[in-house]
Amino acid sequence: MAKEIQPNRLIKESSPYLLQHAYNPVDWYPWGHEALQKARQEDKPIIVSIGYAACHWCHVMEHQSFENHKIAEVMNKHFVCIKVDREERPDVDAVYMDALQAMGLQGGWPLNVILTPEAKPFYGGTYFPPQQWVSLLANVAEAYEKNRKELDTSAEQFAQHLNRSELESYGLKPDELSLREEDFRLMFYNFSTRFDKQHGGLAPAPKFPMPTDWLFLLRYHHHTQDEQALEHLKRTLQEMAFGGLYDQVGGGFARYSVDAEWLVPHFEKMLYDNAQLITLYAEAYQATRETLYHDVVYETIGFVERELMSTEGSFYSSLDADSEGEEGRFYTFTKDELHEILGSEEPLFSKYYHATAAGNFEHGRNILHRRISDERFAKENELELDVLQDMVQTWKEQLMDVRAKRIRPGLDDKILTSWNALMLKALADAYYVFGNKHFVDLALQNAHFILDKLKKSDKLYHNYKKGHATIDGFLEDYALLIRAFLRLYEVTFDEQWLQEAKDLADYTLQNFFDKAEGMFFFTDKSAEKLIARKKEIFDNVIPSSNSVMATNLHYLGLYFDEARYTELSDSMLARMKELVIKEPTHLSNWACLFFLKLTPTAEVAIVGAKAPEMRAELSSFYLPNTLLTGSINEGSKVPLLQDRTSINKKTTVYVCYNKACQLPVHTAAEALEQLQGRQQPSKFPSL
Repeated sequence: MAKEIQPNRLIKESSPYLLQHAYNPVDWYPWGHEALQKARQEDKPIIVSIGYAACHWCHVMEHQSFENHKIAEVMNKHFVCIKVDREERPDVDAVYMDALQAMGLQGGWPLNVILTPEAKPFYGGTYFPPQQWVSLLANVAEAYEKNRKELDTSAEQFAQHLNRSELESYGLKPDELSLREEDFRLMFYNFSTRFDKQHGGLAPAPKFPMPTDWLFLLRYHHHTQDEQALEHLKRTLQEMAFGGLYDQVGGGFARYSVDAEWLVPHFEKMLYDNAQLITLYAEAYQATRETLYHDVVYETIGFVERELMSTEGSFYSSLDADSEGEEGRFYTFTKDELHEILGSEEPLFSKYYHATAAGNFEHGRNILHRRISDERFAKENELELDVLQDMVQTWKEQLMDVRAKRIRPGLDDKILTSWNALMLKALADAYYVFGNKHFVDLALQNAHFILDKLKKSDKLYHNYKKGHATIDGFLEDYALLIRAFLRLYEVTFDEQWLQEAKDLADYTLQNFFDKAEGMFFFTDKSAEKLIARKKEIFDNVIPSSNSVMATNLHYLGLYFDEARYTELSDSMLARMKELVIKEPTHLSNWACLFFLKLTPTAEVAIVGAKAPEMRAELSSFYLPNTLLTGSINEGSKVPLLQDRTSINKKTTVYVCYNKACQLPVHTAAEALEQLQGRQQPSKFPSL
């Protein structure tokens, strides 16, 4: 009888990624005091292996190396081995990713770093093939025994580097905020040098969606009417939605495309990508009225609700890239499979979605994608547009029925506050633009879940699973939730959400803020002390927590008429401004904040029985530098609504800039005229 495999310590964890490694022969520990103490007591180096559940190459390395008993013997004999879910512990990941880059190596996951018993890094890398991995371990073990002093010296140097301030590293010093039109233009010019003018996005491949990049272009075009910005934005959004990056059958976006044409995705689907892309396409629809963007929003919300939503109203983290041992198998089809499903309509389907007998992916399979609009396809194939669109909808339903019978990609069912906040805001944004009550119902359900399960007293937790929240919140949790609550207030006028946002912001100022540098740390002052306490300033696929906080403070300063918020927001942007101008593609959310401050933000107060209806009328127009507040009843505690009353018992709108108000009006059209009169496109010439 075969000996039963005993699990390691990870069996007690809640993270799906850690649980995937619970039956490895490697003697894994989760990150924590027990593992670090063991390393010090036994004077052993530490392997920290960091990944996440939807990471394809993490699975490959696990199968090749961590399930290999001989390799596990080497790891267990010479090292203390720690597994980290980067999504649960972004603080640990940030420290050791920074260390890897300080070693001159390209970052990515799996991230494998070797530390001294004091948790100081001295070597690292990403994916290693099995022979290379075991050879590296043998060399490190020998060097640790024979050249310990040199390794300790190297580790100490890396530790000193990690403790150097991010702002100091880039020479970012305090400054007065100057807001010049030519600086805004220069941001766009520097951004545009990386445009892929053929396929959209930024060159070179691989290509990530990067939603805040395109939100910046939307705002830039609104301010300048520069057609180059709008053209590139529309090309990018269309190419992403037509490509294999987008699930043409079930909706939703994969994490990135490996090629320049957005054709071949890395098939994992992340909540944070899809949430932000809902926001992006909703806002782009508001600005352009492109039907494609409407469809993408509705289909992507449908995907998230169908496949990532819990019964409690929260949202799970991700879907794996792999199923049945193959990347993308769940989403792809052979030509024969398509013929069996669609019968006589298969040739037209294959023409529409570019499926071939040879396939465009592994094993003769096809990644479905489009190249042209429905209007053009219908014309070229002598079809009525509505007939084509009915056929496409039927095809999607037929393929979804087939996919429902396939083995599904793995689900990472942990719930993260920060990612749920992004989805909460996305739903509120979609409701703001489209007025679909179902969207705001989902948003409110999620908001109440977060308050009930992930907030205790005045603190947030980062994670939740099976009734338990175990990790203290990071700045990203607070920052993104504040932003979501501010948006939820704008679409409901329920002052609970505005007050929640203010309370959370005040908590961050007490517990995350570094007065010496005028920026926020990523971790709470009461959090576990790592070898470095980091600040997140660069925008990535998710905007940096400091740029989001600076934006939150901008809005809170207006809502509550508190100069301390506004002044801090200004000083944070002032410190970053020169770098934003030089590197806008890495700081696009900071560039969006620059837009908010370049001209005064419109403060719109709506008072009266029909305040929600008036808000709905105004929100159908693209007014990206506008803040909405409102109340059905008079006597609101919101400072922006103080002394605002409905006149002659009619719902009344007050449009104000810099504490100076226009004449009160009673129709959305009149308010819109006041808003557009102050937000006219700039006539400054293009660079």
